[in-house]
Amino acid sequence: MAAGDQAHPSGGLKSVGALFGLDKNLKAHYCSASVVQSPGHNLILTAGHCAFHEHVAFVPNYSSAAVQPYGIWPVKKWFIYGQYQGSDDRSPTSDLDFSFASLKSVKGKNVQDVVGGNTLARTKSFYNNVTIFGYPMIGHNRADTAVKCDTKTWPLSGYNQMQIDCAGMWGGVSGGPWFSEIHGATGVIIGNVGGYNGGGITKTDWRYPKMYDRITYSPMHQDYFFRLYDDAQHGRSPHYSDYQQPTVPGYTMGGASTWKHAKLMAAGDFNGRGRSDLIVVWTDGEVTLYNSDGRGGFSGEQPLAPQGSVWKYAEGITAGDFTGSNQFDLLVRWSDGEVSLFGDVGSRGLNWDGTTMVEKKTAQAETWKHATQITAGRFNADKYVTDLMVRWSDGELTLYTNVGAERKFSEEHKLKDSNKAWEDATLLTAGEFSGNSKWDLLVRWKDGSINSYVGTTVNGLGATHTVHGGNFSTWTHSTVMTTGNFTGNGRTDDLVIRWSDGETSLYEDTSSEHLGTEHTLVPSSG
Repeated sequence: MAAGDQAHPSGGLKSVGALFGLDKNLKAHYCSASVVQSPGHNLILTAGHCAFHEHVAFVPNYSSAAVQPYGIWPVKKWFIYGQYQGSDDRSPTSDLDFSFASLKSVKGKNVQDVVGGNTLARTKSFYNNVTIFGYPMIGHNRADTAVKCDTKTWPLSGYNQMQIDCAGMWGGVSGGPWFSEIHGATGVIIGNVGGYNGGGITKTDWRYPKMYDRITYSPMHQDYFFRLYDDAQHGRSPHYSDYQQPTVPGYTMGGASTWKHAKLMAAGDFNGRGRSDLIVVWTDGEVTLYNSDGRGGFSGEQPLAPQGSVWKYAEGITAGDFTGSNQFDLLVRWSDGEVSLFGDVGSRGLNWDGTTMVEKKTAQAETWKHATQITAGRFNADKYVTDLMVRWSDGELTLYTNVGAERKFSEEHKLKDSNKAWEDATLLTAGEFSGNSKWDLLVRWKDGSINSYVGTTVNGLGATHTVHGGNFSTWTHSTVMTTGNFTGNGRTDDLVIRWSDGETSLYEDTSSEHLGTEHTLVPSSG
């Protein structure tokens, strides 16, 4: 997976600090916490799994064992749901991984009077800009100071939680606050490090190899969070015995204003589950993998490359099983004519050990600059999707068969000479629209009409069928197009369209002569 954001050493905030077990070793801080507003001026927020010590102290703005600028405040009482069963990957209650503690007064003062208190706000969305503070344990934090990360959140599929990708979030940051706003020494908190697996992935998580200091979670601060907060403010033991795991809000792919910037799309079985997922390259270089739920929708997303990455220079992408692993690969044509193949991106991410199919700054690269559209398919291949259709800027149409890391583009078949008519082929995709074992080519023309070509082989284009021959003007606004097996029927016949206003639609079970049933993935903002 491409790098996300990075946590940096920070002077911290005086309203944020570290939790210590009251033993002889003051460096043994094990979690992070923040002071929150309360009538008694004595509450802190941390993770539920941090509330297991009986004798604990909070040190605001901790900077070293020798310096405690705002004192040491012993915990008086913990407030945590009795139903909370821990946060390992088998626990059904990791959505409750938050807790409060009241602190004893010190020299006649309460902690909030000394360092201020943060405001708590509901987490209204899975998508937020946040600033996170925490204290990694000494083994990964030789400076023994707070770290800070400015980053973005997105949903954790299947849980009422959000997640980030930020390197440097080692053990010890659990409980640390997620701020949506900061004003001086305090701010507005909408999350805390915690949740699935105690707030972060494990070293053995197959989805994110070697990323256990990066992927970090937070429970959503919603009804159950504020019930517990109310109990803590009033000094009551939590009495909500009727806890049921919150219904996870339906996953949303975002809004049309965001999807206007979806530059390229490719569909394929990236996770080896027998159905397609969707990869999107955004105009700012970000790349996202959307996981299909197998019912024509999506259950979550995974970042593959951050904003500002080299992927802003991608001019064309398509997906096929070019490596024959039963897991789809991503083929990319770059703006300089270089072509790269990234194998098994669902498990390996977009690592830069991809195969170079066309070297940049070569005569071949100069030619591939004119590869206006590319789409993979199984036009000639029997098992794996290893064929590539290319429409060139002069209207020439070429089919490359048996494409792979070793063979590259050695088997070339010209289906159309350069011609003015095919210069108007605006969008290309391929799929099993006719129900045959081989795939068909589908073309959206400049005027908005759509044709399929059934029986396309190395010998030429197949028979022409009209898929859409009605209101052409609407379809001139179709901007990005791909086809996948998103409904689990075993056929790659679900057409996905991103429209010019950002609305995105899926046409389920599209055939060689009819568009399928339309489902809105991203609604119009109008």
